[in-house]
Amino acid sequence: MTIIVAEHPSGRLSDAWRHCVGTGRFELALRRDYQDSLALVQREIGFRHIRGHGLLSDGVGIYQPYEYQGSRHVRHAFTYVDQVIDAYLELGIRPFVELGFMPSGLASGDQTVFWWGGNVTPPRSWSEWAGLVRATVAHLVDRYGVDEVRGWPIEVWNEPNLKEFWAGADRDAYHRLYEVTARTVKEVDAGLQVGGPAISPGADEWMTRFAEFVTDRSVPVDFVSRHAYSTGPAQHVPFGVHQTLEPADTLLQQFGRPREQLRGSALADLPVHITEFNSSYRPDNPIHDTAFHAAYLAPVVAGGGDLAESFAYWTFSDMFEEAGVPTALFHGGFGLLTHRQLKKPTYHLYAFMARMGDQVLGRGPDHLVTRDAAGRVTVLAWAPVDVTDLTASPERHALRLSVPLRSAGTAAVLRSSVHEEAGNAWAAWCDMGRPPSPRPRQLDALRELAEPARSHRRLPVVDGRVDVDITLARHELTLLELSPMTDETPPWWDERRLLGLGDAT
Repeated sequence: MTIIVAEHPSGRLSDAWRHCVGTGRFELALRRDYQDSLALVQREIGFRHIRGHGLLSDGVGIYQPYEYQGSRHVRHAFTYVDQVIDAYLELGIRPFVELGFMPSGLASGDQTVFWWGGNVTPPRSWSEWAGLVRATVAHLVDRYGVDEVRGWPIEVWNEPNLKEFWAGADRDAYHRLYEVTARTVKEVDAGLQVGGPAISPGADEWMTRFAEFVTDRSVPVDFVSRHAYSTGPAQHVPFGVHQTLEPADTLLQQFGRPREQLRGSALADLPVHITEFNSSYRPDNPIHDTAFHAAYLAPVVAGGGDLAESFAYWTFSDMFEEAGVPTALFHGGFGLLTHRQLKKPTYHLYAFMARMGDQVLGRGPDHLVTRDAAGRVTVLAWAPVDVTDLTASPERHALRLSVPLRSAGTAAVLRSSVHEEAGNAWAAWCDMGRPPSPRPRQLDALRELAEPARSHRRLPVVDGRVDVDITLARHELTLLELSPMTDETPPWWDERRLLGLGDAT
């Protein structure tokens, strides 16, 4: 069956997919590999904001208590903060500020999370917490300008509904933290954006209770946030986990849930930010590294903008140490990139989206068609996946489209493809024997094999349309770019003469 793609756009393609991306803890941005990785991502994808944990943790060093002349004081130091944010801005990306975790010198307890020890207890002094928030936000405003910082959303904490991230998952204590923090942010400047509650999946009641709390107490809130993941409990193996996987629609349902929950409330019209999403919530699940993963997430990235103002892929790089220092180049990390800038298949999903137009001509369960201002038509297509069995996904998936193209007679078609045997550095690494630390020659080979397969051809344009037949391999993600072609071949060109044959006159 041929799918007839409309000639006139049905609307604009949302750019919510590129509004924000996740990152490892804040101070990792001081490392060269991190900045090299982010520079590559920004050149080829171009995210607008970046969000990660640990801005207020000890590793960044903002909160510095000291004794002087017999009394206790606090100095707020921004040496690392300035270096990181300066680097971000130079790369064309802005912070999506997460205020957390608790500095150990201000913490009311010693409970921590992650290998690097983020403290997750409430402050022992609410006035000192307010002072820390005020000093941090005021410093950002002073250094970067109030108009700039008004564009940086400020989120209060991370997943307080989980006892691992907020002591006892104490909702009342979080509401107090949010109120003190939000009011302090607004004291610095009323135009700054502040929001929460940054909850994880499985805690829907937190959103409605949060809405009731901020409404009843007239607490400032400019956006609401939550996270989305689609895997089951972890099945642990040494240095990794495996998990069951829900259909991709599960993620889209989670993206849309805040609006459903807040309908009719005072928060109903606020922006919704999904400040983390991925398949697995674990930084050591090999599914993240596969071609399957790119095809699985394609309908989510292509369609999520209809449900939320942003949805931040967690994360842009495997430069990430929540579970400790990785033991191998490929280790199931969250990143679009491994260490040393090897592109994973899901990286190409985002790079393909970055090359699409903004006029939506058509969409379906296995494709998205757009056009840009120059008339170039792009088709993103993906093979369906079976979340119950990797080998049960179809070996071939056929798609036939009739695409409108403003051209007199011929279309130039460029195809870029990722599947089990192309653009799949993880599969190549497996065939090398899974070396934990590939040698330079192996790394060079992996970089080449990480690039998509490219092909090109011409197709006829008949009555303003191009018939495109796409056959997708198992777990394939492909991008077709169709451009009007003007034939500028000189009249003397004769391909038969490439070997010096034919008439020389």
